[in-house]
Amino acid sequence: MRVLGQPAIVLHATRWRESSLLLEVFTHEHGRIGAVARGVMGAKKQPLRAALQPLQRVRVDYAQRGELAQLHHAEASGHAPALAGDALLAGFYLAELALRLLPRNDAHPQLFLRFASTLDELSGTSSLAWTLRRFERDLLDELGYALDLSHDADAAPLDADARYRIDPEHGALRVRENGAGYASSIGGAALLALAGESTPAGALLREQRIALRMLISHHLGARGLRSWGLLAEFARLRPEVATNDSADGQDSG
Repeated sequence: MRVLGQPAIVLHATRWRESSLLLEVFTHEHGRIGAVARGVMGAKKQPLRAALQPLQRVRVDYAQRGELAQLHHAEASGHAPALAGDALLAGFYLAELALRLLPRNDAHPQLFLRFASTLDELSGTSSLAWTLRRFERDLLDELGYALDLSHDADAAPLDADARYRIDPEHGALRVRENGAGYASSIGGAALLALAGESTPAGALLREQRIALRMLISHHLGARGLRSWGLLAEFARLRPEVATNDSADGQDSG
């Protein structure tokens, strides 16, 4: 299959042999693909190499034969968002999340658009943590892993004043005060707020992060995300500036 002019976002790029790159690319119409870009390491290919760096938006021509596609052409598509600091770390986190959870060659055109808009939002958001929480929520929903944010596992409406334990297979299980699982439980208010689009208070964001991390970890399996460790280390080295809205691994990543 030959694909021409496909909008895409580069998720990962690593050098392969002397002059090539191995790529993971999220395309609009064909989902995540693995691809080989041959002969791109010479000086004359620097513009192409720059276009194939993670988080860059490109249009690609490729031929899909077997597991890895052969990239024939790529060009930058518009301007990549100017990300730095916490926003850049958050962008790498989103790329790794998509890389690990999206099956290859499984089309998710709406999620592609959501991914692109989230990258745009990272550079100017007033709450980085909330931007990430909404993308995690929408990613899980697209993949069929969504948590019911209106009812608990017994089909009772979520109570804002109640506490819940998140079971990835069954949903939110209500827990009694000081009962088993209460210490690590999530407030109903945090789950209800996750269903909306308005930025919640910092305490609710922290609880949402715990709930979503639990779900994501379940679907990732035993091996977590490298980004989680990097974000936590970054926060440890910058304790004086770590906030609820930073990509610190405590309240956002």
